[in-house]
Amino acid sequence: MAEVDLYGPIKQFLESQGYAVKGEIGACDIVAVRGDEGPVVVELKERLNLALLLQAVDRLRVSDAVYVAFRIGKGHSASWRSRRKQVTSLLRRLGLGLLTVSASGSVVAVLDPAPYRPRLDTGRRTRLLREFAERVGDPETGGSTSRQRLTAYRQDAVRCARELTNERVLKVSVIRERAEVSRAGPILRDNHYGWFERVKTGHYELSPSGRRDMIRWSDALESLERKS
Repeated sequence: MAEVDLYGPIKQFLESQGYAVKGEIGACDIVAVRGDEGPVVVELKERLNLALLLQAVDRLRVSDAVYVAFRIGKGHSASWRSRRKQVTSLLRRLGLGLLTVSASGSVVAVLDPAPYRPRLDTGRRTRLLREFAERVGDPETGGSTSRQRLTAYRQDAVRCARELTNERVLKVSVIRERAEVSRAGPILRDNHYGWFERVKTGHYELSPSGRRDMIRWSDALESLERKS
């Protein structure tokens, strides 16, 4: 189904709601008008892609009601099938609506355009600012794909491990004081990275994995020692 094949089903869909519909008005694929209401603009593509989104955003300069429309079904719009939730979220943020057209020509208004009013996630904002404040220095390059980031939590774990590199066993209270890590107890107990082994209640040593990883994180250790 080419782009022009989407026109008929969408024209019929809009006309059934009382709109007068015409194609290729100015730069717009479809323009629909009903009474004294503002125009509805629909941009067509065989598949959801960046070009479609850019065209639709540009049409917001002439209409508050802009829809993107594409074909759905086997062999079409893989992004829609695999990322429906993310796609509708993006369109909502852009203030765009969405019409889908099936192989049989059935049109569904998945999303109507409306001004986007983001709701602040205070929990995520708090975690973001806490991580920023607690992280020492700027050890991560923005845009990197590394899965093992030197987060503030890992920095604290490295501090705790540093105190155990030269001594076999230490009490939690000693590690907390020397490393200046208030959450040393939970870090040692939870042992997310497998670096610590409990010798007895309240006493820990580095695991073989911890000793190996401290070599890997040696640069981080030096950086923390300079800043501590």
